[in-house]
Amino acid sequence: MAVCSTCPHGCSLAAGKRGVCRSRRAGDTHVEPEGYGRITSLALDPIEKKPIARWRPGTTVLSLGGYGCNMNCPFCQNASIAQAGPDDAPWRAVAPEWLVQQALDLAEHDCIGIAYTYNEPLVNWEFLRDTGTLAHEAGLVNVLVSNGMANSAVIAQVAPLIDAANIDLKCFTEEGYRALGGHLPTVMHTIETLAALPTCHLEVTTLVVPGLSDDDAQVETMARWLAGIDPAIPYHLSRFFPQHRMADARPTPLRTMHRLHDVAARYLPTVLLGNM
Repeated sequence: MAVCSTCPHGCSLAAGKRGVCRSRRAGDTHVEPEGYGRITSLALDPIEKKPIARWRPGTTVLSLGGYGCNMNCPFCQNASIAQAGPDDAPWRAVAPEWLVQQALDLAEHDCIGIAYTYNEPLVNWEFLRDTGTLAHEAGLVNVLVSNGMANSAVIAQVAPLIDAANIDLKCFTEEGYRALGGHLPTVMHTIETLAALPTCHLEVTTLVVPGLSDDDAQVETMARWLAGIDPAIPYHLSRFFPQHRMADARPTPLRTMHRLHDVAARYLPTVLLGNM
């Protein structure tokens, strides 16, 4: 058996078996990033779409996604790749050097670097590390969009390479995170680590899901905690629309979004509403 040390799941796997994320696979002695360099999505996006609202506005980033995620959110907006393995979504293998060159070639479109996004990029953190290193050497930036569910040793490896990040803070109870297949203390540590880096611009997003993250007390607690780290952190409250296993649910009411904005704004000066 081989044990994966990427995230709190600590999957113990027989040779040939994949972990919870569907992207890491056990070899004879250790767990390998099977999804390394396998991309399912590649697009040139405005930086604001990540969403990164208060850093390098008006620029673009070459955004890439692979497959797999180490959480299992019933409201996943990219379930076709995030809740997929190598046999479930079409992919192609690319090298870090190729991606960096693609980003450089897009300079005339105001491309400033590469965004690791769409699925969960930290399940193949080695690819982020290798691509991010080459991107910095070429004068490009690295943008991380993540659930933050990676162990501290992984975050320590990639954090110095991240110039801007948006981390999902899905709710603020351990019970809620367990229901999603996640671990709240790990996500909190990731946010704290990135916020402490002078070289990383950090923003945080909460998808306001009815019954999970739409009550005043919880949003107040999240906003107060973020303000205690750095009140300058931009905080996104994003409106839920029916997706994945919650396709029959109702969208978050607009009045709820505006109410929660006012709650968070008691502690944070920059609270932004998304998907409105």
